[in-house]
Amino acid sequence: MSRYSVGLDFGTGSVRAIAVDLESGATVAAAEEPYETLESPQEPELARQNPLDYLRAMETGLKRLVQDSSVAPEEVAGIGIAATASTPLPVLEDGAPLAAQESFANDPNAMAWLWKDHTAHAEAEWITERARELRPEFLARCGGSYSSEWFWAKVWHCARVAPRIVEAAYTWMELCDWIPGVLTGAGSRVSRSVCAAGHKGLYASEWGGYPDVEFLDALDPQLARLRGTLPAEARPAGWKAGELSRAWAERTGLPEGTPVSVGAIDAHLGAVGAGVAEGVLVRVMGTSACDMAVGRMTEQVPEIPGISGIVRDSIVPGWIGFEAGQAAVGDLFAWWTRMTDQDHRALTERAAGLKPGETGLLALDWNNGNRSVLQDPRLTGLLLGATLATSPAEVYRALVEATAFGARVIWDRLASGGVRVGEVVACGGIAEESDFVLQTYADATGRTIFRTSATDATALGAAIAGAVAGGAYSDFESAMQACSGKKTDAFRPRVEAQRVYDELYELYLTLHDAFGGVRADAPLADVMKRLLRLRDEARQA
Repeated sequence: MSRYSVGLDFGTGSVRAIAVDLESGATVAAAEEPYETLESPQEPELARQNPLDYLRAMETGLKRLVQDSSVAPEEVAGIGIAATASTPLPVLEDGAPLAAQESFANDPNAMAWLWKDHTAHAEAEWITERARELRPEFLARCGGSYSSEWFWAKVWHCARVAPRIVEAAYTWMELCDWIPGVLTGAGSRVSRSVCAAGHKGLYASEWGGYPDVEFLDALDPQLARLRGTLPAEARPAGWKAGELSRAWAERTGLPEGTPVSVGAIDAHLGAVGAGVAEGVLVRVMGTSACDMAVGRMTEQVPEIPGISGIVRDSIVPGWIGFEAGQAAVGDLFAWWTRMTDQDHRALTERAAGLKPGETGLLALDWNNGNRSVLQDPRLTGLLLGATLATSPAEVYRALVEATAFGARVIWDRLASGGVRVGEVVACGGIAEESDFVLQTYADATGRTIFRTSATDATALGAAIAGAVAGGAYSDFESAMQACSGKKTDAFRPRVEAQRVYDELYELYLTLHDAFGGVRADAPLADVMKRLLRLRDEARQA
């Protein structure tokens, strides 16, 4: 009898493994293992991780989970996988990571290219320009431009700066695809995720799957060669990718033959764990933030400018999934605490004691670029209104408000495109820990924000996918009804705070449009990019 499902959540800094009771949805056991990110002050857009660290962390985490006395391994229905995206890595045909080969062990280009690696911004711009000319339908599904965070831009950048990597690799795999390939022993032949393929890889069944060879060859012949290694059809989470191999059964203590689900992007399964539904938008709040919504399946997929992913079956099978988000939220708050050497909790308490508008500050939350709705990684942060009396807590509050205004831009854009945003449910580390942030979001957006009862919605969503793949539930809807987190702790807009924030939001939009280049003739549209160019030239001199 199947009583449990296992969910794996490969986040930016760690993998979390949980075992979920399939009747109550309660987490009965959990383990978390960290791994490091290779970053460089000399190349601030670089972010890589060693795939061998993923394997070490996964093995240790699953062993700890199995050793928990409350979980009987033989009663595990299945395993589901969530992972950051786009985080592609080069692999051999059997799925072995290129970074495991001695000749590539110390080469960052042979590692996994973490989602927040923006080194491929030039390639992303070229893909956008070429698609606008040859395949405009590609851009219609990703908001109008291709991102430097995504699969094809990263592989192409690697082909240009480190051709030996691309030549040595059989193919490239998203992290959420690679892990099921490892666990099942299927390697690169494992079913690919429609979630990652559609949102990051320009995949759609309407045009035959991944981009056609002719289009990719016009960019780079190496991309056309890679296209030949990709499957014709990608699958949704909950589809059985295979069964746990003997090797990984021995390494973890889980039974050989345990069903393994096709993987998915972490935020998308976080939305599943938080109970996403028509009219219920889920905001996953961690180092970055993702806004997830679903709409009824229609013959014609909607096109909403600036919304970075609109894909069939990508969040909940049978529904159209919508993805947008911000590239820096938790990362932005953490940056400021490091810069000021302030205790995060104390800084939050002081910021929460300030009234809306009291700081005299206004910020743009683009310190890691803008993901939605401007889709421009070469935009940067801005703080306006600082004086010699400005305190660290005032700046911190302004940064929180900036992320709230950025969220309001996204939610308004979704609503203008016909996506109903009736309720907002927040999940992730920030949502779990900070009443201040959630109340600020409610006041600044004019929407009631609920907190989910799921302590790890992403790993819970992965466990739900594992349960469906293992046959414990026949479909996602029944599994979500039984296991997804419930709405708790409603944060409602306060009338006076909302009045002040409405005025501040007008000012935010003025800065947003001016520095974001919403109008091509705006005199401030290229200021941030010129500053980056001067920075790069100075560092290279």
